[in-house]
Amino acid sequence: MSLKTSVEYFQTLVTSFHPVVVIDTVEEERVQGLISAACNDMQMAVFEWSVAQGLMRSPDSPDHRWQNEYAPPGAKRGQALPKTAEPLDMLRHIQDINFKAIYWLKDFAPHLTDPVVARQFREVTAQFSHHRSTLVISGSGPALPPEIAHDAVYLDLKLPDPEELYTTVSEVVRALKGRVNVELTPEDIRALVKALQGMTLSQTRKVVSYAALQDGKLNADDVPRVLERKARVIREEGLLDYFPPETNLAELGGFEGLKRWLGYAKVGFMPQARQYNLPAPKGILIVGIQGCGKSLAAKTIARQWQLPLLKLDAGRLYDKYVGESDKNFRRAVTLAETMAPCILWIDEIEKSMGQTSGEADGGLSRRLFGSFLTWLQEKSQEIFVVATANDLSAIPPELLRKGRFDEIFFVDLPEVDERRDILQIHLGRRQQGTTAFNLDELVLATDGFSGAEIEQAVITAHYRALYENRPPDTALLLGEIKRTVPLSVSRREDIQRLRTLARERFVAAR
Repeated sequence: MSLKTSVEYFQTLVTSFHPVVVIDTVEEERVQGLISAACNDMQMAVFEWSVAQGLMRSPDSPDHRWQNEYAPPGAKRGQALPKTAEPLDMLRHIQDINFKAIYWLKDFAPHLTDPVVARQFREVTAQFSHHRSTLVISGSGPALPPEIAHDAVYLDLKLPDPEELYTTVSEVVRALKGRVNVELTPEDIRALVKALQGMTLSQTRKVVSYAALQDGKLNADDVPRVLERKARVIREEGLLDYFPPETNLAELGGFEGLKRWLGYAKVGFMPQARQYNLPAPKGILIVGIQGCGKSLAAKTIARQWQLPLLKLDAGRLYDKYVGESDKNFRRAVTLAETMAPCILWIDEIEKSMGQTSGEADGGLSRRLFGSFLTWLQEKSQEIFVVATANDLSAIPPELLRKGRFDEIFFVDLPEVDERRDILQIHLGRRQQGTTAFNLDELVLATDGFSGAEIEQAVITAHYRALYENRPPDTALLLGEIKRTVPLSVSRREDIQRLRTLARERFVAAR
């Protein structure tokens, strides 16, 4: 939802007698911009309240006559009304005001735990239901008592869209004029704005200012710095990991069937697909044996399509407080939507949204799974979901039916040519030319090995070579391979059961 759409929605709520609007955000600057834009059109007065300042006429309010004569010259700051800092006093004062207005109450939800404040709040909302005044509550995760929540409507103020980010970058450039050299072409500006998607306006100002002041220039070279900072910001949120396309070096040996399908699917993101009313691809589910490249496939897709990769570790969604896990899920997908087009990778989906005994977690897994299915079905943004799973028995049948994902792929143990590719990739990463190794012998010795087991054998052989101060060779690598007991041996029955089941039902990735 763009800012313009949010303003129109807010105006509709006010004019349709909604007495309480709740905005779950800490970006008070954007709340102020939303209310100011909406009320200027409607010619309504705006008041702001905080427990620190009390109630005051907003500086952006139409027909604002009340000024703080002690404020510094040029400062736009209103003067608080006397005896309105306490929530109860403020609500009683609002009840006595006899004209239409918007009252923005900052971080007010915690005060509603007081039964007297809650009662007074209900009386104000009952009055506002008849004359188009509205109370706006903002804050981080504002939770309202049930008797108040039924009168409230939530306005989802998503992260800034490209237009807002462009405006903010322009403001920063103007503020830094004379101190930095701006060397941005229109294409550079578009790349910079794209790199900033997923950040708040405050974070945008700080990141762009730091990048510009660091070397006295703002140019195309600053885009990687912005991406690096964004990755750090997203990690600090704790819900998603972020892999910029510029730093994604994933390589995938084999998987020719999957690669071929991805080539077809990429066309679905192009404008030509809209001419045929074709929807953008939703995503794929990759099931198979552990260590055979399912996670690597997600990274490779992002690299080939040159899209940012967001990893959702669903275990991070869980919170001990009721309702917080569902809220975490909404925050995670909202961030993904803001960064679209992108790849959203959900690793081991069966562990977080799989079938449980029902009451073990109070039904939380089922609720999260239901929220995920609804979002997957209804999402309109270009987010390609790559879900991976190891345990087929734990995957709910609703996830496997045709239409949830565009395709379900099965990843089996690598065959001869795939094992050769995997060995070449991992030897190449260790600065080893393949001519020094007998690849035919190594490929034969690794029969039944997963890609991860081959990689670990190569790594361990190089450790040993360094320890013995000798160059790695075929004999050294063969020794490590023979010492490894692969999953295909240690869990032979489980692996065989999975292969038999998956081969009959899913498309082979190779």
